[in-house]
Amino acid sequence: MSRRSGGRRSKVAIRSAPLAEKNKPVHPGELGGHYKPFEDDDMEAVVENIYRILEEIGFNQATPHCVKACTEYGAIMGSDGRLRMPREIVIKAIDSSNRQLTLHGQDPSNDIEISGSRVYFATGGAAVMIADAKNKTYRDSTAQDLYDMARIVDTCENIHLFQRTCVLRDIEDNYEMDLNTTYNAIMGTKKHVGASWTHSDHLKKTLQMLHMVAGDEEKWRARPFVSQSNCFVVPPMKFAEESLECLRIAVEGGMPVLLLSAGQAGATAPPCLAGTVSQAWAECLGGLVYVNAIKPGAPAILGTWPFVSDLRTGAMSGGSPEQGILSAACAQVGQAFGLPMGTGAGMSDSKLPDFQGGAEHASNVAITALAGANIIYESAGMYASLLSACPESILLDNDALGACMRMVKGLSVNEETLGFDVIKDVCLNLKGHYLGSDQTLDVMQSEYIYPEFYNRLSPGDWHDAGKPEALEMAINKTKEILANHYPQHISNDTDDKIRENFPIFLSKEAIGR
Repeated sequence: MSRRSGGRRSKVAIRSAPLAEKNKPVHPGELGGHYKPFEDDDMEAVVENIYRILEEIGFNQATPHCVKACTEYGAIMGSDGRLRMPREIVIKAIDSSNRQLTLHGQDPSNDIEISGSRVYFATGGAAVMIADAKNKTYRDSTAQDLYDMARIVDTCENIHLFQRTCVLRDIEDNYEMDLNTTYNAIMGTKKHVGASWTHSDHLKKTLQMLHMVAGDEEKWRARPFVSQSNCFVVPPMKFAEESLECLRIAVEGGMPVLLLSAGQAGATAPPCLAGTVSQAWAECLGGLVYVNAIKPGAPAILGTWPFVSDLRTGAMSGGSPEQGILSAACAQVGQAFGLPMGTGAGMSDSKLPDFQGGAEHASNVAITALAGANIIYESAGMYASLLSACPESILLDNDALGACMRMVKGLSVNEETLGFDVIKDVCLNLKGHYLGSDQTLDVMQSEYIYPEFYNRLSPGDWHDAGKPEALEMAINKTKEILANHYPQHISNDTDDKIRENFPIFLSKEAIGR
């Protein structure tokens, strides 16, 4: 009995030990593209529609620099004030684009390679409120909240980059808000960071800060660890003038850009979903033309983020199944063009982490990942259709994202996985089960993923364990992280220099220094 018990304990210990990276069941950048919401003929029709929108409708409100750069590239400025883009120059921009991007982390181990159908998960959403999961209340989001959520993401294996989760509502000045948004994010995580700016001058000053963090401008340009999320277009088909200038500064400053179109089906985009996908991609490709007119091959991600309206009320419905289908369809178009792309999926209409929230988060992320979206933003922590963020939910969603990535990975078929010899041994030698086989132990290490917070105990064991609940466990884990995890990848000397030159809002004590 003791020998059997000891053997069992030994196996349990092995199974519970931290896995080497190569043995983990999922890795960042697993290959998607298995789910295709469009049939082949439908895809051809959508692509043709995209080109027609660019050629025949075009954009209103282009800035003088945009007009000059794009017309020199081959665009046509009409007498009606609309900038139209013939198919041949759109194809030229697509062909000139960088199709294999590296989004650098401050720590190279956090670099992610964007190409083909590789899938990664990111935060995002810019919520204006924080959902208190324990007390079931809401409050305004703050600078400390953004820094804290960056720290949480820094510990999450299945969240691969950090984009702003909330607005710093305790900072009134727009410049200081933009600067501190970037500062708080890069101080809180070593992973790649996505940020945005309300004015081009704010971006210029932030770039100076980023040069200081990197060591100098040359080192920054070699490994830019912050990308710009740029809403350069106001759907339908109208440029946002100040954002275009921010886009220009980012491209010239060596910063990767996310070309973001966020129309809402039934409001600022067509109510029919194929039309919404078409418009979103037309808008983003228009931005790509401008980027390549500025600097051919500059790192750009096509950020088709169409949202859904509840047509009964006009309100956004980020957790709807239509949202997942839209995001997956945009991913499929990205695969057709062969361009790096990102989309939004994973936000919930629920107000707190509950059954609705979990179901909406997981289902919409899963189909978008299976469709091969390169980066799925807003995939963790977002509620009330992006109006609120919940720090504890980031941890819960990290478990869900691991499950989604396992779906993306799929099954491998070879002589070993078919298991004929194992089946033969168990059956012919009357063993009756596979629990003791070497293959079972190996497979449990490499093929199966295990959540940190989701409960798999039997009812009896669950009762004996004190009836643990996932949310309660996540609340406690969040407290533990925020009490102990203060990343130190940016030195105190560099932080002091930043504070001497820029208006940093959080005290050194607030960031554990």
